[in-house]
Amino acid sequence: MIVVMEKDASEDDILKVSKKLEESGFAIHLSRGVERTIIGAVGDKSRLADFSLETMKGVDRVIGILAPYKLASREFKAEDTIIEIGDVTIGGNEIQIMAGPCAVESREQALEIAHIVKSSGVKIMRGGAFKPRTSPYAFQGLGEEGLKILKEAGETYGLKIITEVMEPGNVELVAHYSDILQIGTRNMQNFPLLREVAKTDMPVLIKRGLSATIEEWIMAGEYVLNGGNKKVMLCERGIRTFETYTRNTLDLSAVVAAKQLTHLPVIVDPSHGTGKWRLVSPMALAAVTAGADGLIIEVHPRPSEALCDGSQSLTEENYNKLLSKIKKVANAVEREA
Repeated sequence: MIVVMEKDASEDDILKVSKKLEESGFAIHLSRGVERTIIGAVGDKSRLADFSLETMKGVDRVIGILAPYKLASREFKAEDTIIEIGDVTIGGNEIQIMAGPCAVESREQALEIAHIVKSSGVKIMRGGAFKPRTSPYAFQGLGEEGLKILKEAGETYGLKIITEVMEPGNVELVAHYSDILQIGTRNMQNFPLLREVAKTDMPVLIKRGLSATIEEWIMAGEYVLNGGNKKVMLCERGIRTFETYTRNTLDLSAVVAAKQLTHLPVIVDPSHGTGKWRLVSPMALAAVTAGADGLIIEVHPRPSEALCDGSQSLTEENYNKLLSKIKKVANAVEREA
């Protein structure tokens, strides 16, 4: 449930209500809005059967949250969550782009792409150091060496780094070299991993699972929120359907639904969502129109030579053309890019 405090409720009022809930076995999550403070309480409501929270000083009303995701819901927090990473803001009016290679292949390659990203005005570089691949024979990434290269690229060009973490035991390692932790589609319901990233204070981007419903996707974010990490982003990256022409089916209706149901920023990955570079730009523009807060796009100077996902990577020329179009579309929907 959520306890909505009155506009003029004092800090002492909030503290007393929170303490009462904690004494009754509830986990407490505070959300301080512009006008009101909301206390989210997760636990067994029957433990308050003999006590009325509404009678406590400063309490406006108590509302039961029907959705299975409590902390991610708009009921708990009406305002959009805005995540700040230095000078980068995700979830506000500005649409953030995360660009880079599918995988870090070498120091030279990563620095070359970092230069492309920086020159385009984008502030976040993506790149995989650990790569979960369907085939055990495919390139699996450079591991920690790849993380070191990403960190060097970020520091050299003043870019924030987003990269995937695959195992609970690697969270501390990946966090040391990056600015945003990515949970890949295959790990969306890796609950030990979700609990581990929840212990960090780092932004976490959760990609939707191949066959995950919107509710299951949001519930993955709920695990991280419930663990105490409020910096959660959802990423629509396409789901598996009967269609074989595209790599996946990019579900842009999920972007609209997630924005209506939750307060979390929603990012779209048109590269994995389509698997074809010619489809990336049109779907990226459609995602902006649908309300996405950001895009994660694969860029490679020589896609034909890429060790991973070259067929869906944009060249520098096509990437810059797309950014120019994104600015125009963003302006049309009263956003910035």
